[in-house]
Amino acid sequence: MKNKLSLSVQYASDAAALPTRQQLRRWVSVAMQRDLSMTLRIVDEEEGRELNLAYRGRDYATNVLTFVYDDAGGDIVICAPVVEREAREQHKDLMAHYAHMVIHAVLHLQGYDHETDEEAKRMEALETGLMVRLRYPDPYMEA
Repeated sequence: MKNKLSLSVQYASDAAALPTRQQLRRWVSVAMQRDLSMTLRIVDEEEGRELNLAYRGRDYATNVLTFVYDDAGGDIVICAPVVEREAREQHKDLMAHYAHMVIHAVLHLQGYDHETDEEAKRMEALETGLMVRLRYPDPYMEA
């Protein structure tokens, strides 16, 4: 039986190249292991920095923040300028990098973490497999 997805997408960024709702839904769906209800918000640097400072005590914008509310879902916030900069610096396709950020965050929503080496290996292997399934390169390979 297919998992059910309730996805709200919010665009709060002036970035020129953003993933479509259809792309975001596809990336979320491939990483889902159970029913999920979530909001995915794409923001600019100012909002990304404010959220990272408020919730993680770090005064800079990060690529993705995941807020887990319960077993059924939560919120994902992706900072477009950071993702664009990382993709450029790491010589990655922009949409492939967005896909990786979405998959990474959706796994966090479902209880995956990377606090220990063992957890990180498990999560990275799962991310890589999902990216390859989407016909994107291994996100952990050096360009």
